[in-house]
Amino acid sequence: MSNQKSRSGFSRNVSHGLPSSWDWRQPVIVGVSGGADSIALLHSLAELSRGEKSPVLVVAHVEYDLRSEASRDREFVVEQAKRLGFPCHWKKACMQSVPRIQQGDGTEALARHLRYDFFTQLAFDIGARHVALGHTRDDQAETILHRLLRGTGLGGVMGMPSSRELSEGVSLVRPMLQVRRQHARDFLQAIGQNWREDESNNQLHFSRNFLRHRVLAEVESGPYPAAIEALVRFGEQASAEMSSRLQKIDAVIEKSVEQKIDGRILIHQRGIGDDRTIVPGTLIEIWKRKGWPRQELSSKHLNQLTEMIFYGFFEDASVPKAVDLPGGIHARLLAGGVSLQQK
Repeated sequence: MSNQKSRSGFSRNVSHGLPSSWDWRQPVIVGVSGGADSIALLHSLAELSRGEKSPVLVVAHVEYDLRSEASRDREFVVEQAKRLGFPCHWKKACMQSVPRIQQGDGTEALARHLRYDFFTQLAFDIGARHVALGHTRDDQAETILHRLLRGTGLGGVMGMPSSRELSEGVSLVRPMLQVRRQHARDFLQAIGQNWREDESNNQLHFSRNFLRHRVLAEVESGPYPAAIEALVRFGEQASAEMSSRLQKIDAVIEKSVEQKIDGRILIHQRGIGDDRTIVPGTLIEIWKRKGWPRQELSSKHLNQLTEMIFYGFFEDASVPKAVDLPGGIHARLLAGGVSLQQK
């Protein structure tokens, strides 16, 4: 592939990944770590913005105190923003001062939380509606496999959405989810642009790195060359199925769930019909809408509630008449349904 084709093709793919709500006339935040993916996103958006009237791209970077090279990464990102003529906002995150920091997923999750908090506050400060990140198709496959192996339901294997609400009025967008990681590097080489390599990305005690280097890399170069594409297609199919399922759940909630003035939720069995499989997902959606804690709500609890809703009115001795659930939620059997209330 020629350099010119590599450049235009990559930016075109990024453009196709932008949401319909994207507006160059408002400030756009680009999260940039200094790695190849985020640098490729930054330069492709810079290229795309040249044909727009008065675009405002703002670079955002978080420097973590876990690596001796972190300050050099930050200096590199600041210099990139300066060369392109974009303002750069950065923040130093003191990870080591956070109590009970854990290795592996704990560290990654904490870093992501601090990063997204920074992006959110910056978006409010400058009036940005979109925060763009450089996650690729390879990242999507790794996410799906990671969640599968950790144990997740259908919703978990949908992978990362191309766009989601980061906070009220602010969307987090991933324009590169249809782009392979190598294509980002090809694009940077085509424009003669370097990037920073994070040595921690090779440390195999991080679960994502283990999947990337020891699992996916080996199966893709060996017996399953289409492993990345297969995982992503599986996630897309799960997303379509989950979308259909959520529509059914919304219909069930509309027909069977009654909100009382005193805060109680009444679930009427007659509105659910004969499909027991829809009940666990419906209950989880009720918990989500009420803001009740779900961390300790297990499949055992969901099965208990399903039994109460379907068989309680038969006066089956094996069905509990009342049960206390995590988060101070009390479930009580009524004629034709179940009452839920937070104590």
